[in-house]
Amino acid sequence: MTYFIGIDVGTSSSKAILFDQLGNEVASAQQSYSFSQPQPGYAEQNPDLWWNAVSKCLRELVHASSVQKEEILALGVTGQMHGLVMLDKDDQILRESIIWCDQRTIVEAEELDRLIGRDSLLAITGNPALTGFTASKILWVKKHEPDLWARCQKILLPKDYVVYKLTGRHATDVSDASGTQLLDLKTRDWSPSILTTLEISRDLLGTVFESGDIVGNISMEAAQLTHLSMLTQVIAGAGDQAAAAVGNGIIKPQLMSLNLGSSGVLFASTDQPLVDPKGRIHSLCHAVPNTWHVMAVTQGAGLSHKWFRDRFYGGESNKKFDLNQIMEQEAGSIPLGSEGLMFLPYLMGERSPHLDSFARGVFFGITPVHTRAHFARAVMEGVAFSFKDCLEVMEYLSIDAAEIRMSGGGANSPLWTAIITNCLKRPLRVMRDKEAGACGMAILAMVAAKAVPTIDDAMKLFVHPGEQVIGNPCDMDRYNRLFPLFQSLYQSLKGSFVQAHQLIVSD
Repeated sequence: MTYFIGIDVGTSSSKAILFDQLGNEVASAQQSYSFSQPQPGYAEQNPDLWWNAVSKCLRELVHASSVQKEEILALGVTGQMHGLVMLDKDDQILRESIIWCDQRTIVEAEELDRLIGRDSLLAITGNPALTGFTASKILWVKKHEPDLWARCQKILLPKDYVVYKLTGRHATDVSDASGTQLLDLKTRDWSPSILTTLEISRDLLGTVFESGDIVGNISMEAAQLTHLSMLTQVIAGAGDQAAAAVGNGIIKPQLMSLNLGSSGVLFASTDQPLVDPKGRIHSLCHAVPNTWHVMAVTQGAGLSHKWFRDRFYGGESNKKFDLNQIMEQEAGSIPLGSEGLMFLPYLMGERSPHLDSFARGVFFGITPVHTRAHFARAVMEGVAFSFKDCLEVMEYLSIDAAEIRMSGGGANSPLWTAIITNCLKRPLRVMRDKEAGACGMAILAMVAAKAVPTIDDAMKLFVHPGEQVIGNPCDMDRYNRLFPLFQSLYQSLKGSFVQAHQLIVSD
């Protein structure tokens, strides 16, 4: 028997799952951590948090299973996208990584638009200038931390730092690299014109691979730390959403995935680059050669749930139920619509469809009748409405699907799944394997190791669509009538969001 590992470097935890050659999960491990917010709108993590978590997970996998380390043929790493990791000449970390949900680069994003030109940026990268993407973060460091920038010898993305620690090689993949705004979407390589304009040396950037290409083997140092064999091969990996799409079987048109993690993502595969002229959804390279994808992103999906749970349920002590179960039970006791309470889940700004880094979270309609349980349900409903906002853009661009497959941590909540189904007025197929990102990495690793001929062959072993959740017509109608109010709240408040930001900055 041979084995494969999928690793997912997330915002709140890292996970590693060991699969056998038949697609069965053999063992798993997870390590949690947090990110820091030194100022409002900032979000940072120390890259060694990821590596320490991953190396511990890998040791646990080896020890928890009876597998001989030489039987583990290959592994793949996926993870949060867009984070800026800077290394010096000795490959030491220069600063904490500015991660995907950081919103400090408003001015730099505008500068990027001016330097490249909005139309050119869309044509080359598939996306308008965005605060969450990597290029604007590089401009911010160049402007605000010039001494650090002068010492920078290598720029990596979060999962690429883990790949470097495993192999000693500076590499990235097309799906993750296309989220930097430095990659040419059509050529699937770094854009010479953008690098020249921004005065970024190509030598600073890792070699670009297709996601399933082998980067190298486990290094001696990594083998000692992780207890893996130096014979184990490491593929380039993929950005979290592309990896999850592979794990959900979304590699061809007519299928869509909904991933409910820290962010919320609607994802569809395309045969050619498809760019929204208004830039409301992202267009990126897929983890499968000669394919691309579009994705609509709501920034604060699972992040809003975690924030509310930790802030308002953190003091609970109940041996029978965990905090998620308590929150689910309370929210489930509240009528649809939360008796007039509504939530805008813009804790870290918003991408699709608003592209508004000033946007912030809002509870609307609070009355004396509302309890903690009402707020809990309103959070779930607000995220569901935000997904509907995203779906409308996809439909406007004629991106449709016969089936939507749901995964991510939020898919473990029957209540939240039902709310989203009713809001979208679409049935959802909840995947049996909720950790689709790690599963997607195991699929690509298996193909790279030549254990199966094609990705399609591997997916037959790994991809298991579960039960279909069908909505209630009455609930669908009620949410459909509430949705225009949700949309109007953002339109009414977007000017106030800017004013609030200006007041904070001026203090």
